[in-house]
Amino acid sequence: MTATIIDGKAFAATVRARVATHVAALKSDHDLTPGLAVVLVGEDPASQVYVRNKGKQTAEAGMASFEHKLDVATSQKDILSLVDQLNADPEVHGILVQLPLPDHVDSAEVINRISPAKDVDGFHISNVGLLGTGQKSMVPCTPLGCLMMLRDHHGSLSGLNAVVVGRSNIVGKPMAQLLLGESCTVTIAHSRTKDLADVCRGADILVAAVGRPEMVPGDWVKPGATVIDVGVNRIPHPEKPGKTKLVGDVDFASASAVAGAITPVPGGVGPMTIACLLANTVTACCRANGLPEPEGLTA
Repeated sequence: MTATIIDGKAFAATVRARVATHVAALKSDHDLTPGLAVVLVGEDPASQVYVRNKGKQTAEAGMASFEHKLDVATSQKDILSLVDQLNADPEVHGILVQLPLPDHVDSAEVINRISPAKDVDGFHISNVGLLGTGQKSMVPCTPLGCLMMLRDHHGSLSGLNAVVVGRSNIVGKPMAQLLLGESCTVTIAHSRTKDLADVCRGADILVAAVGRPEMVPGDWVKPGATVIDVGVNRIPHPEKPGKTKLVGDVDFASASAVAGAITPVPGGVGPMTIACLLANTVTACCRANGLPEPEGLTA
């Protein structure tokens, strides 16, 4: 068996096109422009690239982009003050504070200072609680992207056995909640799970989000299962001394020989994260103005 490759890059382009269509309609029909504010503290190279890509894709979708780049020594008080200003700004519908923050800043306090209605990352404790109880919330971008791809591939997910390897607040836990919402039977597994290999072999949907390079080999995968690889790990390149390569949490070569469908790394889940950030911003704009939520962009 050779797995179908779930092309996240192509799917993300489709999502961004939907976003642009909704943005154009909001502008023409309601004189509204969804606005996304991104706060970057410090000069972490990976964060800078990520923020730059966010700004570019926000503008390409016709949305307003507000970038706030702060010195690494900026005090927590000043960061919280900026968040308060953005909460009060009617032109800003989504606020994202880029993580990680410097060590002197309490990340949880900053995230929970964001208005839940503008928390397009879905990290505010109120949104976490709403998602956990099956109510309308802002959904974290990476799990939302995974869900969109699963729906597109399977149609209905009802009754399928899903195993999520990883229990982080950013991916593992919200992913499990979303799959429960789709009427899957869900197991959250992790590095200390007994007989982890056997647990994974029972999955119709296997989501790997544990942050360990190529931890899940092909013989952990049920024949025909759908494998969603959330991991992004940089390892020494086996054929190019001094170079590195990106791999996921799944051993792609062996897993793709068994699975029915699989996301690659890179080009799988990654591109969906920014696309879903834009989707969440449009959703936040619609909710703030009492408009119907955009079809095809929400959980």
